[in-house]
Amino acid sequence: MRVVVQRVARAKCLVGEQVTGQIENGFLLLIGFTHTDTQKEILVLAKKVVGMRIFEDENGKINKSLQDTGGAILAISQFTLYADCKKGNRPSFTEAMRYETAREMYDLFCQTLKEYGMTVQTGVFGADMKLDFMNDGPVTILLDSKELS
Repeated sequence: MRVVVQRVARAKCLVGEQVTGQIENGFLLLIGFTHTDTQKEILVLAKKVVGMRIFEDENGKINKSLQDTGGAILAISQFTLYADCKKGNRPSFTEAMRYETAREMYDLFCQTLKEYGMTVQTGVFGADMKLDFMNDGPVTILLDSKELS
């Protein structure tokens, strides 16, 4: 499982002309799954995201978590995080989890974040989404469950 965490001042997801999720101050998460991912990876990465201390405290130090700041999450499914670009110029997505299973995992990940007390907005799984956001910092961090287990 891979999650790109972007600290944002604002973020919204559009499907067609409809806003499906929108937040102020928090995290824009791009979330991808591979074939071997299980509920274990979801639990590890949800805990890591919620506790990640990448917001400034009163002294200007990056020391506060999303829970500390009361920020929100915009969670977007992103199978392209498992693109393989080793051969040629056209990426292969064979390492990405199958659609049906990935959708279940995505829903479970979002639910797990909510169980931590997070406000979670979403895109539409599998849809052509347009993201409009302002990265804050910029702060962008890649989490890979294989490196955290």
